[in-house]
Amino acid sequence: MTQHANAAPRYLDELMPGESATLSKAFTESEVRAFAEVSTDTNPVHLDEAYAASTQFGTRIVHGMLTASLFSALLGNQLPGPGTVYLGQSLRFRRPVKLGDTVEATVTVKSVDKEKNRVELECVCSVSGKPVLLGDATVMAPIRA
Repeated sequence: MTQHANAAPRYLDELMPGESATLSKAFTESEVRAFAEVSTDTNPVHLDEAYAASTQFGTRIVHGMLTASLFSALLGNQLPGPGTVYLGQSLRFRRPVKLGDTVEATVTVKSVDKEKNRVELECVCSVSGKPVLLGDATVMAPIRA
């Protein structure tokens, strides 16, 4: 089952391994600059085209943590959804994301521990079908009152 934007939140007792949610996003110039300002990560590989052209990437790249923020958006807005609390996240950066690349982020439920209210999810970001960011998240899901 794949969920898309504006899906209803899922409660712990409803979650099943294999469920997933997906979000696509292309980061703009203004978003990269806003992230640099908010995060204070002003590495010129993200902001200065002349500098970035001299690097192994040949052009500016999106902050890895900005790309990773798509996982947070999915977890907090779609699966499980509002009320979800992050407990942990692992990240493995595989390829750079360039400004304008469309990133497809997907989170997939791996396991649900109803006793401990823990949900483990696989997290994948891809560009043109190639993984750029891999990881795993552990969250507390919303529970019914």
